[in-house]
Amino acid sequence: MAKVELLMPKMGESIMEAKILSWLKKPGDVIAQDESVLEAATDKVDTEVPSQFSGTLLEILAEAGEIVQVGKPIAYIESDQAPKIKAHEHHAHVAPKTPPPKIKTEKSERFLSPLVRNIAKQEEISTAEINAISGSGMGGRITKDDMLSYIKNRRAPSFASGEDEIIEMDRMRQMIASRMLESRRISAHVTSFVETDVTNIVGWRNKVKGEFQRTTGDILTLTPLFIEAVAKAICDYPMINVQVSGHTIIKKKDINIGVAVALPNGNLIVPVIKNADRLRLRELVNAVNLLAKKARGNKLVADDLSGGTFTVSNMGSFGNVMGTPIIMQPQAGIIAFGVVQKKPAVIETPSGDAIAIRHKMFLSHSYDHRVVDGALGGSVLRRVSEYLEKFDTHQSL
Repeated sequence: MAKVELLMPKMGESIMEAKILSWLKKPGDVIAQDESVLEAATDKVDTEVPSQFSGTLLEILAEAGEIVQVGKPIAYIESDQAPKIKAHEHHAHVAPKTPPPKIKTEKSERFLSPLVRNIAKQEEISTAEINAISGSGMGGRITKDDMLSYIKNRRAPSFASGEDEIIEMDRMRQMIASRMLESRRISAHVTSFVETDVTNIVGWRNKVKGEFQRTTGDILTLTPLFIEAVAKAICDYPMINVQVSGHTIIKKKDINIGVAVALPNGNLIVPVIKNADRLRLRELVNAVNLLAKKARGNKLVADDLSGGTFTVSNMGSFGNVMGTPIIMQPQAGIIAFGVVQKKPAVIETPSGDAIAIRHKMFLSHSYDHRVVDGALGGSVLRRVSEYLEKFDTHQSL
């Protein structure tokens, strides 16, 4: 039998750490390969972590409540499936002779420079606050400027009377806040707008939604129709389906579209429809409905949230006319769909121009101006609009 490490697995693209919620096994328990041994949480999803080996759990290295980097050991297992860990390798993990400067908090630690560490100590910045700060240094390290900027905002005046309710952010809201601030810092956000005539789409949906609900029990929303148009536009303009890595541009082969979904508790989550350009409309409808149900029932798994290359948000479902959405890192663009409204519009007829009642909607496209210029960002949005206006009303679902 050999002593092997159980490592914190990667649970999605761009996820570098996870918080241990609870251990499902204790030292001495026999574990089967792929059997769940603990529950862990990222900023996107809570999930169970299986063991890579079968054997006996010897030692737990990270307790519930600790935040652990992906790839770091969290336990030792006695198993015959891997080579034995050498003694000096074990010591390197647990007792380095000259550890880098760090600040130790309840049950987790984040490495800080001596200067930043002293600032955190003097300002009495808590563990939760430190974990939520987005570092601009190498490897996401927190710099002096990051700390001073955080402290400045932290000291912003806040007036609460005795009747005001003080609400502590839950873990997901803290992480959402951190991700949004990080995205605004990383990407050069620019937003373009266009108004689209979706009369044909609205008429087609009204015609088929009743039968669809009777046969499937699901509601036919406009979201999958919007996703279909976006996927087609990305095929036409593949340079919008990119990511930035330093001074290089990664052009993604797959078109995986994230769909922003509001949860009952007010938080937001973005499940991903993989290879959206290869799905027929009925398959898109089914995929959207399934992910929405899983999201609202807290049934999403890590794979449902990983691999997104572009994102859409249906702001119209909340009655909003338009918005300026924030890019989901490391993507380069996100399109928001506003509410559909009846408006008088000038239309061309064989006998000349006329005024008619049309269903109109605003689209907004936020894109990363570091790699997406206005010509490309605007062209993508215009192409989405064209696909929506030319929707085939003779197709069946």
